[in-house]
Amino acid sequence: MNKARAATARPGEGAAPPPAQAQAPAQAPAPAAGAAAAAQAPAMARHRIAAYMATSMFIALTQGLAQGWTSAVLGQIAGQIGATTTQASWLVVAFMIPKTALPILLIKIRTQYGLRRFTEIGILAHVLVTILSLFSQDLRSAITVQVLAGITSAPLSTLAFLYMLEGLSPQMKMRLGLPLVLTFIMVGSPLARALAPLLMGDGDWQVLHLVSLGMALASLALVFLLPLNPMPRQNVIAPLDLVSFVLIAIGVGGLTAAFTQGPTYWWTEASWTGILMACAVAALAAAAAIELNRSAPLIDIRWLLTAPVLHLTGALLLFRLLLSEQAAGAPRMFQALGLSPDQMVPLFAAIVAASMLGGMACSLVIKPGRESQIHLAALLLIAAGAYLDSHSTIDTRPAQLIASQSLIAFAGALFLPPAMMAGLLQALSKGPNYILSFIIVFLTTQAIGGTLGSGIFTTFINTRQAYHLHALSDQLSQTSWTVQAAIGQRVQALAASIPDSAARRAQAVSQIAQEASQQAYVLAYNDAFLATFLGACGAIALLLLHWTRDHLAGSAAVKPVPPPASSS
Repeated sequence: MNKARAATARPGEGAAPPPAQAQAPAQAPAPAAGAAAAAQAPAMARHRIAAYMATSMFIALTQGLAQGWTSAVLGQIAGQIGATTTQASWLVVAFMIPKTALPILLIKIRTQYGLRRFTEIGILAHVLVTILSLFSQDLRSAITVQVLAGITSAPLSTLAFLYMLEGLSPQMKMRLGLPLVLTFIMVGSPLARALAPLLMGDGDWQVLHLVSLGMALASLALVFLLPLNPMPRQNVIAPLDLVSFVLIAIGVGGLTAAFTQGPTYWWTEASWTGILMACAVAALAAAAAIELNRSAPLIDIRWLLTAPVLHLTGALLLFRLLLSEQAAGAPRMFQALGLSPDQMVPLFAAIVAASMLGGMACSLVIKPGRESQIHLAALLLIAAGAYLDSHSTIDTRPAQLIASQSLIAFAGALFLPPAMMAGLLQALSKGPNYILSFIIVFLTTQAIGGTLGSGIFTTFINTRQAYHLHALSDQLSQTSWTVQAAIGQRVQALAASIPDSAARRAQAVSQIAQEASQQAYVLAYNDAFLATFLGACGAIALLLLHWTRDHLAGSAAVKPVPPPASSS
């Protein structure tokens, strides 16, 4: 049977693999397969390993920037394509849905059609879509391009992993490869926010597409100059895999769209968000029913419901919820205060630098068995950063949050690699076929956790802002002498620019109302930052309780049993 498979393999791709190698994941390699390959092939030269690692970093940044440009300059894009900001927010959803869902099937696509073909077609498709993006001039065409961009960006994360781990020893794959590649994938979004205002200036947003095109073409050249070692091919895609994938994609996509747009259109005023979530849950339930009744499932649901995997899933999801403080917190607070994107460039530059430092620090300490200690350190940093942010005022500016946001960014880069390593080791202990199930857990918790966290965070902000604005409005009655004095000061300040007294008073009242709205937003964000701090403290308490339980269980297991008493 193996000989027949070898005969049908592409030239240069070798014979059929052992099962561990055939099921190596697209998003992270199987260490067992890497060890086998390392034992059979000569060690790669150091300069060549460095070239592959540099290629990985460049591909990761290419993918991350392509994803981050739209969020970074969404307001400017909306104006240039003739749409409102609310309408333009669908561009982010259009990109995220296919990018979140497609990696579920990429593992089997790579195994069935060959690594070389997968690599070349994946990067070439990204180049073509980037060229197509230069011609999108309205909302409909822009959404179409974003869907295609999300599809072609999904393989880039895979390629970043594969190039980073190419040639590294099994030990260095975990200790150096995982922290570096995850860090470079993570920094794409804040780096886009730091670079976009500098690149665009007052120009057209197509400048960003040109930058993406240049990076995509460079990535294409690197992929052809530094080919990955070929892997054997196997026919692993079954018809029911496609059915399950479609259902999972509908479920994940529906939840992504609902949680992203729910706070924008508001949950109680947009009934379609509830319908969308119901359809998404129904699709996921149907996929689970199919997978539970298959002898060779795409996802092993029963293994996912075991206690260790549920514990890891909960930790990943909770951490993504806490990290929403950085994605949906400080930047949006400054937007509410009227700051422009270029004023936040130093803040995002600091976040990028802190993330890089966090990744390097993680590579120095990561080791099987240290996951809990590293996670405790990350939670302490998040708690500290969120507590510092909770003291913001209407006069707070980005420079004053650099320290706190850097702590949170450092924690993010510190947390993910040990979590992914722990999951991979758990999957490998059950067998290589379980790696796909873990990768799906990891990707889903990161994607859904991010969108869920952003949706919850924004909903909380809007609710608390309305509460604080109502309380401030009661205090700012125009019959109050302090309000009258404030109006009088503003009327005098406007005398030189507005000659009409009634218009001056109306403008003064408008200014006070705007300041009250901004103050309400700051108070709401402080509440959200404090909630993040309390959530991190709760996670720390749970982690310490888990440690205590494991310590007591270990002490009971090694406690010596006294000899039986003598009958005499």
